Amino acid sequence: MTTATATAFPVQNAGTPIGTPEIDNLAINTIRTLSMDGVQAADSGHPGTPMALAPVAYALWQDILRYDPADPLWANRDRFVLSNGHASMLVYSLLYLTNVQRADHHGHLTGEPTLTLDDLKRFRQLGSRCPGHPESHLTTGVETTTGPLGQGLATSVGMAMASKWLGARYNRPGYPLFDYRVWTICGDGCMMEGISGEAASLAGHLGLSNLCWIYDFNRITIEGSTDLAFSEDVATRFMGYGWNVLRVGDANDIPSLLRAYRTAERSADRPTLVIVDSHIGYGAPKKQDTASAHGEPLGDAEIAATKRGYGWPEDAKFLVPDGVKERFAEKLGARGAASSAEWRARFEAYAKAYPWLAKEVETMLSRGLPEGWDKDLKAFPADAKGNATRNTSGQVLNQIAKNIPWMIGGSADLAPSTKTLLTFDGAGTFQKGAFAGRNLHFGIREHAMAAVVNGLTLSGLRAYGSGFLIFSDYARGGIRLSSIMELPALHIFTHDSIYVGEDGPTHQPIEQLVGLRAIPGMHVFRPCDGNEVIACWRAAMQLTHHPAAFALTRQNLPTLDRSRYASEDGCLKGGYVLSEAEGGTPDVLLVGSGSEVHLALGAQEILAKEGVKARVVSIPCTALFDSQDAAYRESVLPTAVRARVTCEAASTMGWDRYAGLDGETIGMTTFGASAPAKDVAKHFGFAPERVADAARQSLARVRGGGVR
Repeated sequence: MTTATATAFPVQNAGTPIGTPEIDNLAINTIRTLSMDGVQAADSGHPGTPMALAPVAYALWQDILRYDPADPLWANRDRFVLSNGHASMLVYSLLYLTNVQRADHHGHLTGEPTLTLDDLKRFRQLGSRCPGHPESHLTTGVETTTGPLGQGLATSVGMAMASKWLGARYNRPGYPLFDYRVWTICGDGCMMEGISGEAASLAGHLGLSNLCWIYDFNRITIEGSTDLAFSEDVATRFMGYGWNVLRVGDANDIPSLLRAYRTAERSADRPTLVIVDSHIGYGAPKKQDTASAHGEPLGDAEIAATKRGYGWPEDAKFLVPDGVKERFAEKLGARGAASSAEWRARFEAYAKAYPWLAKEVETMLSRGLPEGWDKDLKAFPADAKGNATRNTSGQVLNQIAKNIPWMIGGSADLAPSTKTLLTFDGAGTFQKGAFAGRNLHFGIREHAMAAVVNGLTLSGLRAYGSGFLIFSDYARGGIRLSSIMELPALHIFTHDSIYVGEDGPTHQPIEQLVGLRAIPGMHVFRPCDGNEVIACWRAAMQLTHHPAAFALTRQNLPTLDRSRYASEDGCLKGGYVLSEAEGGTPDVLLVGSGSEVHLALGAQEILAKEGVKARVVSIPCTALFDSQDAAYRESVLPTAVRARVTCEAASTMGWDRYAGLDGETIGMTTFGASAPAKDVAKHFGFAPERVADAARQSLARVRGGGVR
C-alpha cells in the first residue's frame, strides 16, 4: 500500500504476544527480563520502553530484517536504528541473543561476539560495550549513535538516501548490489524534537520508499502524560509530508505488526510511518508511575512480580532459557547468512564484469581514497587582490569530488553563497526518481542536514553539508555526534567572521569557532588564502576517523606569494612558520588564522621598520597543530620567545594557550555590528597597526620583567 491513508489494523487486548508460538513468546520475554535485569543491576536506566517494544523489535528482526549476525558489516544489510536510545537495553539484548559478531576499529571481524552476558550485566558501567545510549563506535551492530532524541530519525534518512544513491550508481542488470532498507524505532520524544519534522519533510519530498519509521506511541514522557505538551495528530502530519501511514493498535499483536512491515516493504514511492500503540513497562503487575516506568529501575519486588506474571523464575537474573538463542539462529541467523552469502557471490561475479566499479566499492567501504584523487589540484598564483576562501574552496571541492565518485553533498539552501555546488559534467542532482545525482538540496534544515550527512557517511559515502558559520549552532547536535562516532564527515561553513558586515550581529559568528574547536576530535580548518585552502582540503580528506569543519571567508583575501613566504604544506601539520623573522631569531611571535594572518603580515612589516624582528605563524587547524610532537610545536612557537600576539576576528577563548602569560590576544569580546565590512573591522580594531601595537605591549612586558 503506498497511498497516503492511515490504515488501522485490528486493536487487540493487552496480554501475551498474539499469534506466536511459545518459543517466540519465550524469546520476547527474555528480551524483557534482560532489559529489566540490566537496568536494575546498573541502578540506572529505562526499563519500561524495552519491555513494551520487545514484540515490536522481535517481529522485525526475526521475520523482516535482512541482517546477518555473523557478518554484521555486510554492505547490503538492512539498517536498524533505535532513535529513542534511552531504550538501549532493547538493542543490547537483541545483539546478544542473535550472537552478532564483533568487528575491530578497522572493520575486521574478531571472531568474538559483540556482546557477552557479562557486558549486559555491566550495563552503563565503565568498560562495558553497553553504554547508557547506543554508540556505534563502541558496539558492533549499533548502526549509529543515538542519544539526543530525533537524531536517529534524521540519520536514518541519510542511510536511506545512501542506499538509493548506491543503487543508482553501482547496480547493473542482474547485479542488484544495493537495495537495503532502513528500519527505525522512535518514540514520542523523537516526534516532539524539531529535527524529526525537518527529516520527515525531506524524506517525503525525496520519496524514500526504503525507509520505515516505527513510532512507539505510548503517551508518556519524563514529566508525565504527553497530554501536558503534545496533542498534534501525528498521522495527519506525516500524510502531509507525503508518507504512507499505518496503525497497529497493540504492540503485542505480532500478525498485525508483520502485516504493517510487509506493507512498508511494498511501498514504491514514499516512506512509511507505522504508529504502534504500546503501554510502557508492559507486563508489570500494576500501573507504573512515570519515573519508574520510564527513567528508573523497577525495584526488586516489582521485578519479581513482573517475572511471576511472565511465568518466569522470580529470583533468576539474566536468565536466557534453552532454545531462545537457537530460535534467533533458526530464523534471523539462517535468513541473514543466506542473504549475505548470495550477495558476496553476486559481488564476486560483479567484480569480473565491472572491475572498475567493484574497486570503487571496495575503496569506498574501507574509507579509502582513489588513486589520483588530488591530481587536478593546481596552486593559485600570487595575487594582491586575491579571492574569498569560499570561492577557492568551491573550486577545490569540484576538483576533488570529480575524482572521488562517492563524494556527495550540498547545502541548507545556500549553495550559491557557500560555493558547494558540484558543476562538473555528470554531477547531477539527487531528487525523487533521480537518485544518481551528487548535489543534495537539504532545504533550510541545518539540524537535519548534519544528521543526514552522518547517515550518508556511516554508509560509506564521503558526504558534506554546508551553510553559514553562524548556523552551525543549528547543526551542532549532528556535528557533535559525527565526532563521537569518529566519522570523516565534512561540514563547510562560510561567512566566517564579523566581516559579514551589513547583516549584523545575528549573522556575524563570534563564539562558533571556539565552540566547534571545543568538540573533541573535531578538526576545524580556517585557511588564510587559496593555497592554504588546497592544503587544508588535502589534510581533511585524509582523515578517516575525525570530522572536519571549514571556516571560509566571504571577503577577498590576498593570495600570498609562496616564493616569498613558506609553503602552504605546513597546513598538513595544522600550523607553521609562514614568515620568518629576519635572522631567524624572533623578538615576538604574531599568530593568527584565516583573514587575520594578513594583519599579522602587515604588522611584521611595521615592526621591521622599528628594528623589531617578528615571526608570523599561521595556525589554520589548532587540533592538528596540537597533535604534533613537542619538538615540532617548539620549532614553531619557541618557549623562549615570550612576547606574543594572537589575532582572530572571533572569540579570544583558547588562544591564550598560544599567547602565554606575557602575550596579547586580539579578538571579539562582544557581538558584532551592522555596517560595511571595512567599517566593522575598523570599529573593532582589526588592523595591522593594532597587531603591531599589541606586539609592542607584549615586548615591553617581557623586557620589563613583569607578567600582567
